[in-house]
Amino acid sequence: MKAVGYTQSLDINDPKALEDIELPQPTPDARDLLVKISAVSVNPVDTKVRMRAVPPEGEYKVLGYDAVGKVVAVGDQVTTYKVADRVWYAGDITRSGTNAEYHLVDERIVGLAPQSLSAAEAAAVPLTAITAWELLFDRIGLTQGDQATDVRLLFIGAAGGVGSILVQLASQLTNATVIGTASRPESQAWVKQRGADHVIDHSKSFSEELSRVGLENVTHVISLTHTDQHYDQLVEIIAPQGKLALIDDPVGGLDIMKLKQKSVSLHWELMFTRSMFQTADMAEQGALLNKVSELVDAGKVKTTLGENFGTINAENLKRAHAQIESNTSIGKIVLEGF
Repeated sequence: MKAVGYTQSLDINDPKALEDIELPQPTPDARDLLVKISAVSVNPVDTKVRMRAVPPEGEYKVLGYDAVGKVVAVGDQVTTYKVADRVWYAGDITRSGTNAEYHLVDERIVGLAPQSLSAAEAAAVPLTAITAWELLFDRIGLTQGDQATDVRLLFIGAAGGVGSILVQLASQLTNATVIGTASRPESQAWVKQRGADHVIDHSKSFSEELSRVGLENVTHVISLTHTDQHYDQLVEIIAPQGKLALIDDPVGGLDIMKLKQKSVSLHWELMFTRSMFQTADMAEQGALLNKVSELVDAGKVKTTLGENFGTINAENLKRAHAQIESNTSIGKIVLEGF
C-alpha cells in the first residue's frame, strides 16, 4: 500500500523529511478495524512527533492521526462496527499513523462520520473535537445545558484547529461567556463566526483587552499555544479559584507557585492518554465522537476545514507541516485520496 513516512528527524525543507513509500497492508486483530483512508488532516502533533521520534534502523515511521474512511475488515473481537461503515477518528500515538492507504484502529476510539460532511470536511474534526470535549467537560469540569452561569471562559489561540471547535462546543453546549483570542483581522473574524461572544487580541495587554469588552477577569482559561509567553498575564486575569488548562509544551516549564495565591488549579489535556494507557473509559472517545457527529448533522457544529492541500503524498504533507510550523494556519489543513 502507498504511505508517507520518514527514517530520521529532519527540517521539513529537507527532501527526506517525508517520503512516499510502499508498505505491506496490515491485518486487523482483536478489536481493530482496518480502514481504507479517504482523507486526513495535519495537526501540530504531527510536526512535533516528526522531530522527536526516530524509528528503528531500517524502518519508516508513518505519521497522521485524524482520518475518515470506510471499514474494509474487522478483528475477531469487534462488536461495534462492520464492513462498509464510514468512520472518523484521531488514532493512537503509539501505533502507525493514518498517512497510508489502509490503517488499523481500535474500535473503542472510533465514531461514525457525519453524513452531512464530505470526507475532507470530516477529516478536519476528530482530534480537535476530542481534545476540545475533554478540555471542557473532563478537565475543567463544565456542565452541559443552558442553566444560568457566571463562567467566563477564555481560549488562547482560538482560531486554530482545537480553538475553532472549542468555541463552537462551548457556545452550543454551555451557557458560558466565550472569549477567544486572535491577533489578525481574518483570524478574529473566523473566531467570531464560530460563536465567540468576544474576541480579544493576544498581542496586546490581556487586562486592557478584557476591559475593552467589559470584563474584569475570567473564571476559566484554556491555553492552546504559547502558554509560556502568556503565563504571567493569565495569572493576572484569572479569577480566584479559577481553572487553567493547557495542551502545549511551555518552553522552560511553568512556575505553578504563581497559581497558589488565587487557589487556581492547573489541568493538562492530551487526547492520546486514553488509548496510550488503554484506560477503562477508553470507549468514551468513540462515544463523544458520535455525539459530535450528531451535532454536525444537526447543523450545530461546523467543520473547521481551513485549506485542502490535495492528494495525500509527501510533497503536500511537507507543505502542510511547513505551514503549521509557521503558526499562521487558520482552521485545519486537510488532504484526501492517494
